[in-house]
Amino acid sequence: MTINAILGSKGGDVFSVECDTLVHDVVARLATHRIGALPVIKDGKVVGIVSERDIVYRLASDGAAMLEWTVDKVMTTPAITIEGGLNVLVALSMMTKRRVRHLPVLEGDAIVGFVSIGDLVKYRIEKIEQEAEAMRSYISGG
Repeated sequence: MTINAILGSKGGDVFSVECDTLVHDVVARLATHRIGALPVIKDGKVVGIVSERDIVYRLASDGAAMLEWTVDKVMTTPAITIEGGLNVLVALSMMTKRRVRHLPVLEGDAIVGFVSIGDLVKYRIEKIEQEAEAMRSYISGG
């Protein structure tokens, strides 16, 4: 099972922001879409990720004035990215080792999707449930 399979069921729509977007606009976008992170794009390429965590840490250290900063001052960079053909378990392992919860999916330099650890875990649980049901069906002879 690959990242492309997840994108196939989830869809490839990607919300993103440009480097010069103000942090308060990022906060509004995160809230509107009920998401935890956004890839940051510059000249069509992913240059970082801004997450709720990035914003909270900077809010705690720099105060509310940071809401007027551009996102390139608070984002995590460089972005850790993956390709769509990558196995879900490899991606989960990478997220665990690197302590990240979101990965932009690239095809070349172009972003084609964005997955969260929640997306990967949900997909993995669904597959395990399907396998368990197939095994129960096989055992019961049906």
